This record gives sequence, C-alpha cells and structure tokens, in this order.
Amino acid sequence: MTEHSLALLRTSQTGSAADGKKGHPLEQIDASRLARRLTIFRPDAATIDRLIPEADARIGGLAKTSVVRRVVADNPDSMWAFARKATFDPANPKGEGFIALLLLNKEGLKHLAARTLDASNPDPAFLVKPGERPAAAYAWATYAPGTLAPAVALVLERMSSPPYDNVPLFTRTTTSDGLRFTEALGFRKGAKIDGVEAPHLYVYERAKPKVSNAPLYDSYRGGTADRRALSVTVAREFNDWLRVAAIRSAVYIGEQECPYEEEFDGNDFTAVHLLGYVGNESAGCIRIRHFADFAKIERLAVRKEFRNTRLSFQLVKAAIEFCRAKGYRRIYGHAQRRLMHFWSRFGFVPLPGGKEFVFSDFDYVEIVVELEAHPDPVRIGSDPYVVIRPEGRWHEPGILEKSAERPVSRPSVQVTAP
Repeated sequence: MTEHSLALLRTSQTGSAADGKKGHPLEQIDASRLARRLTIFRPDAATIDRLIPEADARIGGLAKTSVVRRVVADNPDSMWAFARKATFDPANPKGEGFIALLLLNKEGLKHLAARTLDASNPDPAFLVKPGERPAAAYAWATYAPGTLAPAVALVLERMSSPPYDNVPLFTRTTTSDGLRFTEALGFRKGAKIDGVEAPHLYVYERAKPKVSNAPLYDSYRGGTADRRALSVTVAREFNDWLRVAAIRSAVYIGEQECPYEEEFDGNDFTAVHLLGYVGNESAGCIRIRHFADFAKIERLAVRKEFRNTRLSFQLVKAAIEFCRAKGYRRIYGHAQRRLMHFWSRFGFVPLPGGKEFVFSDFDYVEIVVELEAHPDPVRIGSDPYVVIRPEGRWHEPGILEKSAERPVSRPSVQVTAP
C-alpha cells in the first residue's frame, strides 16, 4: 500500500525475528505448530473497514479502505486476516492483523519492476482473477502486532497449492522493523524481472520441489530410510484397503463412536482411496468419489499418534492433485463448521446457497473449491497406454504397456496366404 509493503509492527511483548534475533526462512517455519495457536481467514468488508484504519494509524500511507475493499472483492485471496485461536470465534471472526497482497499478472509484474505500479490505487488490469495463476505476489501491506507475525507463514502455506504454488513473492521496506523482518524471513534484496533490474524490491524465490517424476499422490515407494518422511499412494491392493479400514475404524468408530454401518456406508468399493504414510507406517487416508462435473473428497482420517505431522495436509493436497490429473476443475465436500479454517487453506469456501445438515452426530456445511486446469489431464485423446496404466500412476509405463514389447500372436484378423 503506497510505499510501505511489509512492515512488522511490534508491541513490547514481541519475540519474533524482527527484534534482531536469528530468523527463519518462511518455508522452514512449521506451519502446523503455528496453526495450534494462530488462524487465518478471508476478511469480510466489516473486518477490512476496521483493520485498515487501525493499521494506517500505526504504519501510515496505506491505500484507502475503499481501494482495499475493491481489490479484495475482485479476488478474495488478496487479503488474509490473522487471529489468535484462543480468542477466535468462527461464527463471528474478528481479525487482529492482516497481510494484503497484489496478485499480479505478467503486465503488473513489469510495472512493479519499472516502478510504474500505482500501489495506492492498483489498476485491475494488472491483477489476476480468482483461480488464475499470478506471475508474482506483491506483499502490499502486513499488519502483525505482537505475536501475530508468524501468521505470515500460514498464508504462505495456504499459497503452496495451485494456482499459487512456487509463485515468487516481492516486497519493499521503508522502516527498520520492516527491513529486519523481511530479511529474517529470507527475502533477498534486488531482483531482475524480464531483464529489468529492480534494486528497490526484495524477492523471495519459492523453493522448487525436488525433481521427481512421481506426483504427490504416488510418492510412497516403501522401505524409506527416514521414519519421519511423509508420502501418499493410491490404495490398489486388498492389503491397502485393510489399512484404510483399520485407520478409519480407529479414528471414526473408536474415537468418535460412529456406528459401523454409518462409517462403512456402501461407497468404499466405488471410490478411490489415498493412503498416507509416515515413514513406512500407514497413518492416514482420504476417499475420493467421482461424479459428472465434480469430484468429492471425504473420510479424511489420520491416526492420533501422527497428528503432530503434516500428513493431513499432504493427503488433501494429494487428493486435489489427483482430481486435477483426472480433469476435474471443481471439488466438493462436507466440512464440520469447526474445521472450516483447515479446509480454507486449500481454497475451499462454503457453497453459495449450500445447506447445513447433520449426520453421524456432527453438523456439516457444503464446501467447494474451483481449480486451475491440469496442463495434461488424462482424457480422450491421451496416449491409450496412459489410460490403461494403474490408477494414479499415469506418469510411468505400466505392465500392459510392457506387454506390447511382445509380438502380436493373436491378431484380430487372420490373413490367409493365397
């Protein structure tokens, strides 16, 4: 907002990286631990109207509230409010801080590099629409008083899924607090954008995933040496299904006292199941069912002894990527209201006009997420060998493909010599 992009406002209780102590790069901060005491959510207009003047009184030079509201109305991912869980009421969410972002397209990024982007009133033509992949995210303003500063890592975690995964972050600083905070988070001064030097910008290059042919939903190979490694696979064998049933029995029947007939509802053998591992131990699962123009993810379960890991996040991300690979652009689900903050991290929002309903003693709301199209989904017109590969293993040759190395011994048309 104007010339002030990433300023950390501190109270006397702050113990963050901005006080000159050694900081932690954003992607090395354990977001799952932060989520136990902090939460983020998309603010409504009333929250924006309250937070912007409050932040402007501390920072100064922010864009007008009406401008912020306009940007957020065009793309709700442009602003995330922070709150402490101890005082947070999901039914009446009130933010204590925020980060505002300009999600720039290629043209907007060029203007950012050339210092011709009007941050006080950004041109909508330079910003992406919901669901579009930005060329960059510009940290417009951050207001994180007291111990709220680490909530920025929760926003980055939210932006680790499409369409924001690996999108670079840019910012500027105009205060000493902002400078220390920015450098502690791993931002590097000076950027080069399409050949244009931009020494006025700080850039955070997102970590690239390790080069691997295997997608997240087929990352388990067994026998891993690291007992803490998280991985996911499609349940393909009967023993895999037994693992899924054991996990869900422990979580839903054992812990939540769900009746057997309600947990195993007749849909398990018409669905795809993803099985999550911690090291070599099966620890979680999620179910996917496919319909005409949407997929539904459900029955997410993680054994209680593994809930201090990020396996639940891995399973949801893997399920989303699996659905994208099959060509789905919309995923639907049912969420307990108390868990809406979890699902919102993956882009899920309440279904407009959706119902609230009850089953198995819990209250649920309908949720939905719109996805960016997969660059190469499995579809009619794909290589026919790809279509017959094992489910979720479309990225490598299958057994039937290998059988093609044998000569044809049973041709469909017998040729008789004259």
